[in-house]
Parts: sequence; C-alpha cells; structure tokens
Amino acid sequence: MMRIVLTGGGTAGHVTPNLALLPALRDAGFDVSYIGSYEGIEKQLIKDARIPYYPIASGKLRRYFDWKNFSDPFRVIKGYGQARHLLKHLKPDVVFSKGGFVSVPVVLAAKGLHIPAIIHESDMTPGLANKIAIRGATKVCCNFPETLQYLPKDKAVLTGCPIREELLHGDKDSALASLGFTAEKPVLMIMGGSIGSVFINNAVRGALDDLLQTFQIIHLCGKGNLAPELDGTPGYRQFEYVSDALPDYFAAADLLLSRAGANAICEILALQKPNILVPLSLNASRGDQILNAKSFEKQGFSYYMEEETVTRDTLLEAVLYVHSHADMYISAMKESRMQNSVDIIVSLLKEAAKV
Repeated sequence: MMRIVLTGGGTAGHVTPNLALLPALRDAGFDVSYIGSYEGIEKQLIKDARIPYYPIASGKLRRYFDWKNFSDPFRVIKGYGQARHLLKHLKPDVVFSKGGFVSVPVVLAAKGLHIPAIIHESDMTPGLANKIAIRGATKVCCNFPETLQYLPKDKAVLTGCPIREELLHGDKDSALASLGFTAEKPVLMIMGGSIGSVFINNAVRGALDDLLQTFQIIHLCGKGNLAPELDGTPGYRQFEYVSDALPDYFAAADLLLSRAGANAICEILALQKPNILVPLSLNASRGDQILNAKSFEKQGFSYYMEEETVTRDTLLEAVLYVHSHADMYISAMKESRMQNSVDIIVSLLKEAAKV
C-alpha cells in the first residue's frame, strides 16, 4: 500500500479539495494521513472524515506590520522540526499540499527528506505560502491557464480543482423539508467563506425584508456571526457553517451570492448555479479573489460586484437581474471545459509515489 500525507489549512478552501481527493486516493490504494495546525478549521473537518490527524505549530508570514511577525517565524521553525519528525515516522511515498501557511514546513521538510511533494494553487496567482512551497515541490497543479506563466515550466500542470463528488448529488426536497421552505418560492443561498464575511452578512441583513419578498434565504454567515434576533424569521435560515447538509442546500439553491475564493467558484461552476460574486477587496487581500471573479465574469459564468459598490439597492438590483437571466448564466457554464481534476491529480500522485 502506498502512503500519502495531505496538508493544508487555515480556511475550508485549503481543506475541501483534499477531502474531494479522499475516495479516489483510497480506491487507488493509498493509506492517508493529514498534517495540519493545532486550531485551524482543518482539524475538525479531517477528524470528521476519520483520517489520522497530526497537528504542528504554524505561523503566518505577513506582508504588513504586526507584532506577531516577531514570534511567528519561530513557530514556522518549530513546525518544520515537527513536520520532519512526523514524516520520518509516517514514511509517506508522496505529500500533497493544498496550501495555507501550515503546509509550508511540511513541503519543505518533505524536500529535505527526499519525499516527492505535489502542491495545488487555486488562485490566478500564487499566494505567499505557495510561492515558498514551490521550492520544495515536484509538481505544481493549478486551476487557471493564466496561472501557468507564474509557475516554473518544468513543474506546472493545469489540472483544475478537485470537486467533492457528493456536492453534485444533493437532495432538494430533503433540504426544503429540513429548512421549512416551500417549493413554490426560489431559494437564495449566501456564502461568505468558511470564516464568514461581516460585510456580506451586514449587506444581506440590511436588505433582508426586501429579499424575502421574492426569495427564501439560506445564509452561511461564518463562526460567531449569527444574528439571534433573526431566528424564527419566516423564509430565512442562518448557519455558522454547514458540512453534511451542504450538497442538499446547494441542490435547493436557485441563486448563490458568494465570495470569490477559487475553490468556491469552481464548485459553483460544477453545480452550474447562477451566481453573484463579491470578492474580498484590496484592503483585505492581495487581490486574488478579484482576479478570479473577473475571469468568471468574462466567461459569462458570474455577475461581479466590487465590495465598495454593494449597497442595499445595488444588491437587490444584482440579485433580481441574475435571477431573471438565470438561463443565460447556466448556458455559459454548461459550455465550460473546466473539469473535475480528481483523476488527473491522483495520477500525478501515483506517478510520484512510485519514483
């Protein structure tokens, strides 16, 4: 049996593609373990999947001033030592990294131990963690053709993003029943990312009365972002985070409002759901979500809104426009050649593991 160590964390987007690979990895004969952080969202997600989980210290490498910049490098060094010790113990044939800062010491430790490592970059341009990890990688997978120009030619492979198969097989009727919704009214689903978006949450709740005249709403608002005063509002259900029920909720949704993280938009594309993308602004990110959203708008998959332009009125206008032009967006997504990349990536891992 081949052994593989998966790594990645910090947000669900650095974990869910790993989860998408699990069935195919097991079918291919891999024994799977996971290295993540002590407190990141990946810890519970991986434990729920019943994968052996090994935590290490991790520190964020920031481009801006923060007092933690003085202590986090020591956490990274400690994490490297812990990762090296774990890899010696687990003896994997290959490592697969989905990114996030916890993955950096794992990939670099794998290089030091001559273990092949394959990493995946979801966004249009590599983030800082993957820019560092690329040095230790055997191959670098990516989602967008535009990304190839930023990667070493001898390592770059255009694969697309792994999509969890179960997301494509949700039960709409089950979702409507569990939510207390009717089949006679369309469903708008709001996704602010795994850690939530205060901006999107506030914008949606500010327009809630108007939105509820036309839609029923599933609101995934992120940990600690529930609004208790809205509990019991007819046609409105809010959740911090959804796992097992997510495929059913996707099946029930007629329209999505989402951030523009690469994994999220690839899932939206695979599901062929009309959508509005509100990427993180340059004030809160390096701009990768803006590039993702513009790419999807250009291809006709999405309606793109800059965060700074979102008001109660513009949000209502966008939602009603996309809902009334749903067929146009669905038709464009059906023509897309972006595919689920599970088989491609598993083939790369099998090839690397046998070297």
